[in-house]
Amino acid sequence: MGAESSLPPGVSWSALPRPVFSGGNRIDLLQGGDQLFPAMRAAIERAQRDVWIATYIFHDDTAGGALIDALQAAQLRGVKVRVVVDGFGSKAAIPMLRSRMTGHVGPGIALAIFRPMHRWWSWLQPGQLRRLHQKLCVVDGEVAFVGGINILEDRYDLRHGLSELPRLDFAVRMSGPVVGQVEQAARALWTRAWLGGDIRDELRALARSGEPLLRLRRLFRQLRMPRGGGLRAVAGPVEPMEAAFVVRDNLRQRRTIERSYIAAVRSARERIDLISPYFYPGTTFRRTLREAAKRGVRVRVLFQGKLDYRIAGLAARALYDELLASGVRVYEYMPAFLHAKVAIIDDDWATVGSSNIDPLSLLLNLEANVIVRDPGFNAELARQFEAALAVSHEIDPLTGRSFGIFAILRRALVAWVAYVYLRVAGATGRY
Repeated sequence: MGAESSLPPGVSWSALPRPVFSGGNRIDLLQGGDQLFPAMRAAIERAQRDVWIATYIFHDDTAGGALIDALQAAQLRGVKVRVVVDGFGSKAAIPMLRSRMTGHVGPGIALAIFRPMHRWWSWLQPGQLRRLHQKLCVVDGEVAFVGGINILEDRYDLRHGLSELPRLDFAVRMSGPVVGQVEQAARALWTRAWLGGDIRDELRALARSGEPLLRLRRLFRQLRMPRGGGLRAVAGPVEPMEAAFVVRDNLRQRRTIERSYIAAVRSARERIDLISPYFYPGTTFRRTLREAAKRGVRVRVLFQGKLDYRIAGLAARALYDELLASGVRVYEYMPAFLHAKVAIIDDDWATVGSSNIDPLSLLLNLEANVIVRDPGFNAELARQFEAALAVSHEIDPLTGRSFGIFAILRRALVAWVAYVYLRVAGATGRY
């Protein structure tokens, strides 16, 4: 779906609403589960009121088991614990999760499954192609974790087994005003999934209630995702870091993350560094990258060298010729699997999150990113990017480009597969 094709007549791209940034935040970059999981457990161990977790994959392994232990301990001391997992990404682990969470002593951990796949006809529903891909954790409304890291051991891949080196991935730990927006998103995800599983029970409760309209309004409020980013800047001697929390859902914010990327790329003056394991953006996104390179901005993109899904790798490689011809420098990460979704633009814009730059993330899945405007955070993420490039392979613009009938057929096949997938999933328009 071309980004500009969905705009109303007479509305320019630059006139669209942009994320609202809040000041007064502290944001720490975390690399991999080796840094994220201990930080999450430490926050949960200090929890006093509630814990909200949303994730695509919650796996039955050491990382998942240790996190469940921390959640159970919190629940036993009176903390409300709510967990929502995707019905496809966590399908194999759902029996374990139900056993360990809902079968625990006391009221148990409230587990909700987003779009469950427990019946064979579930696979025939087009809406099942739209998955919960966000990775969120919020503790007491005071600290939040957002990123691309599933609850899964760093050295284990669900398709390929154990690897010697951990996959490359990132998340952030945040405190400050932006946490409220993350909590609202996590609550909305859990409520949507819970209602999807128990809607008849809830409707009965509404019918028995003396104030059904009031309860219904409350439910609708709980279903809403945050709009546009964090709260506005707060006064006082607080952390100076500016951040915005942006989501992509299938209700009001279908293009928020994509528009944020494109607006930042269009304003770039010096550099654009981007990591995306799955890369097949629409025409507007690709044209914006090419135009940036042609006006002298250094554009570098890092993709998978070690493929986990071959069709996804072929999709990105089908665009190499187009990118290289425009002056974009293309790299492939070689040491291990690549799962990071980050970008650094100039010295004052960076993003970390769950959203790839492909049709699944930009048009179908529920995604969440954090955009940070802070020179220190930008510099730290830039150091991690340079370290990844140092062990990557750069595609030669002369020998790396492919010509001829087979290259044309490969690009046409990838484009056709993307088109068919989006049509089946219910996305309309031109991508």
